[in-house]
Amino acid sequence: MATLGKFLQTGDWKGEKHVPVIHAPEKVKAGEGFELKISIGDAIKHPNTLEHHIAWFKVFYVEEGGKFPVELVTFNFSAHGEFGAFTEPEGTALVKLNKSGKIYAVSYCNIHGLWENAADIVVE
Repeated sequence: MATLGKFLQTGDWKGEKHVPVIHAPEKVKAGEGFELKISIGDAIKHPNTLEHHIAWFKVFYVEEGGKFPVELVTFNFSAHGEFGAFTEPEGTALVKLNKSGKIYAVSYCNIHGLWENAADIVVE
């Protein structure tokens, strides 16, 4: 049986326009809110047209030693040029964590599929 993981692509976001970029501090204080921003195309612009666009991001957190991910946020980008309206693929959320772990971001391009990135975060 195939797993979803075999379809996740990755790369360096500085050279690959589909990889989600995780903007978060490397260290945060336990229980204090911090800004988590996910974007795409920071170094190389991704098209945002009806024919070629980023449809969504999903962001997960796995605490150190944890077994299961927690979905932190989903950003859906629904306007891709219909009637001249566009939703740019970028989202920000206020997040609070109590333990160190890893943040995973997954993006979906309607032509090139699923892309993943991850970042460690230390909670003090």
